[in-house]
Amino acid sequence: MTYDVIIIGSGPAGLAAAIYAKRSELTMLVIEKAAISGGQIINTYEVDNYPGFMGISGFDLSMKFREHADKLGTEFVTGEVKEFRLDGDTKVITLDDGTIYRAKAVIIATGGVPRHLHVEGEEKLSGMGVSYCATCDGAFFKNKTVAVAGGGDVAVEDAIFLARICKKVYVVHRRDQFRAKKSLATKLLSMENVTVLWDSVVEKINGKEAAESISIKNVKTGERSTLEVSGVFIAVGYIPNSEIFRNVVATDDRGYIIAGENSETNVPGIFAAGDVRTKGLRQIITAASDGAVAVTAVEKYLNDK
Repeated sequence: MTYDVIIIGSGPAGLAAAIYAKRSELTMLVIEKAAISGGQIINTYEVDNYPGFMGISGFDLSMKFREHADKLGTEFVTGEVKEFRLDGDTKVITLDDGTIYRAKAVIIATGGVPRHLHVEGEEKLSGMGVSYCATCDGAFFKNKTVAVAGGGDVAVEDAIFLARICKKVYVVHRRDQFRAKKSLATKLLSMENVTVLWDSVVEKINGKEAAESISIKNVKTGERSTLEVSGVFIAVGYIPNSEIFRNVVATDDRGYIIAGENSETNVPGIFAAGDVRTKGLRQIITAASDGAVAVTAVEKYLNDK
């Protein structure tokens, strides 16, 4: 059987695409790597910025997405994609168990993962004061003291965002100047409640039930210190789950699949949605939006063939 569309990934983008594809009466399949749908959001302790679901846990929100897809009769299979290739206009997907699926169109919605510091306490306190998304979780730290680890555009943008709502923001950066755009750096350095700790790294995140402090080391002097903080925002990069597709579709220098707001890649019939594609804002709401847009683009592609 050759499906109209196969959706690879079952995070917000993939599940939204599944819902729209079923409503459009396309023959379709969702391939999910994990046994539980939801992608990265299942690890989010509380979601406070998805309209209509204020305060819901990431797990519960993802289950609502999955329930909606199930109610429409969406077909799911669990497996890891090991090969992705073209056979003329047909897209061929091979899973780790050897199963082969074929489709006229594919929506890549595999998301990505934040880069971690890999320090003691980070994993234990993830979601309990340790966050990888300031715009997602910053509101929980209003009028509190927080730290941001990183020095690129995202880290500086996060620090600016947090400085507007937090009492104090420390920025811990391993170099003696920001890698971020000069305009962003200038804006951040002008904010009175921001202190930058240059040439420094976070060695440990401390706390029993939630983040309470961070242990810092100056990489030039070797001096160590401890800062009391309620939140630690880690912004040292993001890794898109795109490696298996890079021999077929174009990606940028960071590995994101190049696709615009219409979700179209450089290969006809292959679309990218959610955090795996090039975009300005990676949030649950924009991922879900991508899923809907991608299906609309798939329908146009199929109708034009």
